[in-house]
Amino acid sequence: MRAAVIKAVVVLAAAGTLGACNSIKDHRGYLVDQPLLDSVQPGIDNRQSVERTLGRPTFESAFGRKDWYYISSNTRQAAFTRPKINDQLVLRISFDERGNVAGIERSGMEKVVFLDPDSDKTPTLGRERTFLEDLFGNIGTVGTGAGGAGGGPGGPNGS
Repeated sequence: MRAAVIKAVVVLAAAGTLGACNSIKDHRGYLVDQPLLDSVQPGIDNRQSVERTLGRPTFESAFGRKDWYYISSNTRQAAFTRPKINDQLVLRISFDERGNVAGIERSGMEKVVFLDPDSDKTPTLGRERTFLEDLFGNIGTVGTGAGGAGGGPGGPNGS
């Protein structure tokens, strides 16, 4: 009896542990409907017809031409990690001066940039100080003029 209870607890613990290893799939942004995307044609459609067909864009360009962007991405996330993009579609629709569709550009993962910082510290110029130097470094320099622009001669309050 006791061995059966221990066996059941071990099996439940193993099942719970394995369940945490599954990755989470998520979709972010525009929901792509390929027939609707294919129905937008340069020279035929305008801003109103694109908005009726595809909906409001994810965002509009802030400078230069007022292009519309529809962004869709699929991500995966393993347990205790950050989500990673594994598929992306960026649809850019440009318009002419009259508001008619001038061009449609599709791009995917080839335009995604993955940044890899050097470390968790920002490199700076100058000397590296330890924690204790930072903590006790100003003892004896306050008010003596040795600490820089304080109250000593030549400082802002000095003569």
